[in-house]
Amino acid sequence: MTGEGKGTTVWRRRKRAELLARRQTLAEDERRAIATRILARLETLVPRLEGPLALYWPIRGEVDLRGFAERLAAAGMELALPVVLARDAPMEFWRWRPGAAMREGIWKIPVPAARGPLRPRTVFLPLVGFDVAGHRLGYGGGCYDRTLAVLRPRPRLIGIGYGFSRLATIHPEPHDQRLDLVVTERGIERFPAEREAARRPPGE
Repeated sequence: MTGEGKGTTVWRRRKRAELLARRQTLAEDERRAIATRILARLETLVPRLEGPLALYWPIRGEVDLRGFAERLAAAGMELALPVVLARDAPMEFWRWRPGAAMREGIWKIPVPAARGPLRPRTVFLPLVGFDVAGHRLGYGGGCYDRTLAVLRPRPRLIGIGYGFSRLATIHPEPHDQRLDLVVTERGIERFPAEREAARRPPGE
């Protein structure tokens, strides 16, 4: 690794720790208020959401979308959760509905009890941070990047996070996958491919 590469790795590690620490300082009422604003913004996207849709099980202060998932499931949307099968390998997305039986997966994150692979057309990704170009800063394990690099056709990628996580740059590396849009309590930020799609009528 070059000196520049090492410097980027160190910077990302420090920025990740800083953002996670700030997330943990949020009071519970503040966290709920932020989630309410994010969910209201997500409602405006519902007409253009295509299933199967992959969400995530909230950990470490991530925005909790399980209530929104119940609303989507009631409307007939097919849902899935990511499942890590092995470290350093692409994930699978398994069929899931609110209230379904769960078991403990890798890193003790709950996953569906029964394997039912789906190929999502939309993926909601939790963010530690993101930048103005649409690059995502995650936990550093590369699970989503490895998965999205081989998932075809490419799903629509919607990042979910906190407004304070917006950065000028995350110093992206070649493997970093670019998001289509990011939803925070401050608004919906669209990136080039998404802005073009937004100009087309639904269903086109």
